[in-house]
Amino acid sequence: MSAAPRCRAALRRPGLRLAASLALGLLLAACKPATPSGTAATAASAPAAAVLRLQPGDWVEARPRELVRSLDVSGPLQAVDTALVKARLAGELLRLDVREGDTVRAGQVIGRIDERDSRLRLRQAEEQAGQAAAQLQIAETALESNRALVGQGFISRNALDTSVANAAAARAALQAAQAAADLSRRQLEDALLRAPIGGQVSQRLAQPGERLALDARVVEIVDLRRIEAVVAVPPQALSELKLGAPALLQVEGLAQKLPARLVRLNPAADPATRSAIAYLALEPHPALRHGLFVSGQIELARETAFALPLSALRSDRSPPRVLWIDGDRLVEASVKTGRRGQEGAAGGEALVEIVEGLPPAPVGAPLRVLAGSVGGVRGGTTVRFETPAAAAAPAASSTGAR
Repeated sequence: MSAAPRCRAALRRPGLRLAASLALGLLLAACKPATPSGTAATAASAPAAAVLRLQPGDWVEARPRELVRSLDVSGPLQAVDTALVKARLAGELLRLDVREGDTVRAGQVIGRIDERDSRLRLRQAEEQAGQAAAQLQIAETALESNRALVGQGFISRNALDTSVANAAAARAALQAAQAAADLSRRQLEDALLRAPIGGQVSQRLAQPGERLALDARVVEIVDLRRIEAVVAVPPQALSELKLGAPALLQVEGLAQKLPARLVRLNPAADPATRSAIAYLALEPHPALRHGLFVSGQIELARETAFALPLSALRSDRSPPRVLWIDGDRLVEASVKTGRRGQEGAAGGEALVEIVEGLPPAPVGAPLRVLAGSVGGVRGGTTVRFETPAAAAAPAASSTGAR
């Protein structure tokens, strides 16, 4: 008996009408024929294939580029011309007219040392010179008299020779006294402290009232019109450095980088580190100060290489890999890298040379590589370009190995 007649027979029994009415819905559901499998509804529930939509900036180009190799350096800034004003005369510092930051001219009087002792020594030397002059006059007068007497035979030849020697000794004594007086005058001039160069005062190392010893440091002056960066160069890079090589330096406290140029290279290396000192000249800038720290790059060489931005290289596995766009899908490729550098100039975008692993660029179109900022993507993913211009010229498919 089929399911439908059994349902009608059960409803005729009086004792079962209430139960049958409650279970009617369940019985009718059980009496419905089963839905056959393999319908269109099952097919419609299948997930759609994922598509990666790319916008400008989601890909980079692998192509021949100018790759600039550079050397990272760091070190302090220093003024080319600096000077320490020292005491050439021992004595009390009477006055000092400049402070840190003051601008001075070459030859300007900036202080004074007590010169009273020097004046007394000068007076003593002048008196001694006067005494020596009087002694010379006496010796020369005696010499003239003895020359006349020796001709008349009143004195011997030996007496005349003695007079000649006495006059020569008196003349030498006068010259020595005059030299001592000149030295005292110069020491008196040294009581005035003068700036040897023009520039700005960077340190004030003594205060008025102090007694200064000979060669005691009083003031330091720096000239910021010519300033250099002093950096250490490792021995392996010395052969590639060339005078005049451009550099780009980041000075602490400045947002922008400043251009510089290699002007000198120390011929001696440090015996401890084996590095040599290089001097990079910078153009004058109001923010540059003697002693500031800088870091940057010196350009070593410019070469053309098949390269792409270093950020597109995926180095989470070895060997590194890239995802390049072949028509409308991504292809994962392991690559062999070579030289690294910057594009255009030191401080530009970081580049890496691709030696093997990528196909040659299509004729008339660049070889596009997925940017490193687009993560979590595998090879074989379908891609679509958002912009019409990019979609009209997708990268051509290429299977040849570079």
